[in-house]
Amino acid sequence: MSRTFLRRMLFAAALLTPVLLIAAARPEPGAPAPQFSLKSQDGSPVSLQDFRGKWVVLYFYPKDFTSGCTLEAHNFQRDLGEYEKHNAVIIGVSVDDANSHKQFCVKEGLSFKLLADTDHTVSDQYGTLSHMPFTHSSRNTFLIAPDGKIARVFDDVKPSEHSAQVLAALAELQKK
Repeated sequence: MSRTFLRRMLFAAALLTPVLLIAAARPEPGAPAPQFSLKSQDGSPVSLQDFRGKWVVLYFYPKDFTSGCTLEAHNFQRDLGEYEKHNAVIIGVSVDDANSHKQFCVKEGLSFKLLADTDHTVSDQYGTLSHMPFTHSSRNTFLIAPDGKIARVFDDVKPSEHSAQVLAALAELQKK
């Protein structure tokens, strides 16, 4: 075989070989929640530290206007009064931009904050960034205690059941 042929074969193999993208390690319960500041649907900056002293339900989701994400958001909105009774706020994060979040909130009647992680930094800090089949935040939730530490992590959640699961965990944690 000629060197040219071998170079072409190696180049082709390199193009066809899947690239392994390594996300940051996910913070575990007991660890401090990574700090961040992102723009919300109204364009204002929202920082995690703004909610110190409250429970924070920080949920990551793939994309505005998709069926699972819409269902999950509706259930959080439906249960918002229960979260408020538990001194908790809901914050959603995806890689969509603030304008997409604004349209999503208007169309779906959402009153909690949706944050635009357009540069993927926060999704990466929380170990939720996925590149298959497109770059997005995976469906994971972090329940953050009033002291700023991760209290519970929910992986690969089912949108229809998730809000009820988070409320149950919140009630259990507050009994301790």
